[in-house]
Amino acid sequence: MADKKYAAAVDQGTTGTRFMVFSHDGKVVSTDYLEHEQIYPKPGWVEHNPMEIWEKTQKVIKGSMQKKGIKADELSGIGVTNQRETAVVWEKKTGKPVYNAIVWQDTRTRDICQRLIDDGVEPTVKAKTGLVVATYFSGPKIQWILDNVTGARAAAERGDLLFGNIDTFVIWWLTGGPEGGAHVTDYSNASRTMLMDLKTLDWDQELLGKIKVPRAMLPQIRPSSDKKFYGQTKANGPVGGAVPVCADLGDQQAALFGQTCYNVGEAKNTYGTGNFMLLNTGTSPVPSKSGLLTTAGYGLEQGKCVYALEGSIAITGAAIQWLRDNLGIIKDAAETEAIASSVEDSGGIYFVPAFSGLFAPHWDMYARGAVVGLTRYVTRAHLVRATLEAICYQTKEVADAMETDSGIKPTTLKVDGGAVKNDFLMQLQADILGIDVIRPTVQETTSLGAAYGAGLATGFWSTLDELRKNWQVDKVFKPKSTEEQRQAGLAGWKKAVQRTLGWVEKEPAKEAVGAGAKS
Repeated sequence: MADKKYAAAVDQGTTGTRFMVFSHDGKVVSTDYLEHEQIYPKPGWVEHNPMEIWEKTQKVIKGSMQKKGIKADELSGIGVTNQRETAVVWEKKTGKPVYNAIVWQDTRTRDICQRLIDDGVEPTVKAKTGLVVATYFSGPKIQWILDNVTGARAAAERGDLLFGNIDTFVIWWLTGGPEGGAHVTDYSNASRTMLMDLKTLDWDQELLGKIKVPRAMLPQIRPSSDKKFYGQTKANGPVGGAVPVCADLGDQQAALFGQTCYNVGEAKNTYGTGNFMLLNTGTSPVPSKSGLLTTAGYGLEQGKCVYALEGSIAITGAAIQWLRDNLGIIKDAAETEAIASSVEDSGGIYFVPAFSGLFAPHWDMYARGAVVGLTRYVTRAHLVRATLEAICYQTKEVADAMETDSGIKPTTLKVDGGAVKNDFLMQLQADILGIDVIRPTVQETTSLGAAYGAGLATGFWSTLDELRKNWQVDKVFKPKSTEEQRQAGLAGWKKAVQRTLGWVEKEPAKEAVGAGAKS
């Protein structure tokens, strides 16, 4: 790899796609980013256009490489990281999706999930996959598409349709698409489908039967960093030459990898559309009794995996977007720091942004958002501050659950993602957690983790220790609040959460109805 200068990553997130090129010391060389459309056909439904995502992916690859005049033969390899549970089903011959991608936040599969729970399937799901039965995961989304798109189930059983989370879709197109593209995923993404057994690291026949997903449409499960490579980019593709595509990590696992949390007990929290805290638990899955998920962290060789406990929070950064796009009370996320710090507290209000139900540690798909404690005193600034506090309180609940499950009391928290640029938010987080919050120099650790995976596969980096040496601290936020203040704030938050639980009436499970499902 002496002739190679860089490792690169496609980072396909919930709101947009980024292509980042990194040097050997883990520094960003070039980046390009484009947002894609968020489609809301009905309340609780969230979709993306997969072909728009692929089009934007090609543009950011070209854009990033052109900015710094980077050539294909200077790249050692490309990793892919992605919004994990967002499900796509497409035609093998054409690459045309049969329906829009159903996004991880989407709640339309509530009835499918309720039926699985009523049929007593959840204990099997928990035991085998480490997950709960929830609208969050890909399996029920696949079932919904196959049940609602005319002819889709028969085509899937014939082997004419392919399924993938977004990682699989992007890798398939990057490596040739209909012309022999690699249909693969990795342990971290496969573990988010409700279909993979964590111990065998393979698709589980019993669950495929219960969730009604034909095995013929599923990708091959490969290591997250694969020395055998999934495939290569094409000369006529966006990269402009043959570069190994050889790493694949779900976005949160990629951030764990990029934050160099390679030892048992090391944890990170990513602040994005949602918040996701992961704790490395080593080479055996640790079952959760406290509302967390047991998940595959990453695998560096076939049949072996490092596992993690995960606290998934559906709506954090998305609540800031809601203030901007739906309410129009801010113009830009960056404004929230000054607005929130203009008031001493949140004026007695709490905002629980349960727009997609509540994820960890509550797992209530019937919860809905609420602002409680309103008086005439409350202003726009108080609501903005309460939105930032909601991010921190949800993280505190997850951190407490993690300590209960693992017996490990965290002394620090490594943070990453777009929102960590907000110093006020990071200080608030340290105050509410009561521990140091550490922000690294490179905050796009999701992209970095995917690039690290690619560079390890090609020999651009040789060991995990080499990657550890690249990690550097930007700033440490130390708690300033007292234990009494922390407990009082948390008590108010828990009271507010109780008001949101079970808000949507639970209806008797019924067959999913057609939804004008032609794409």
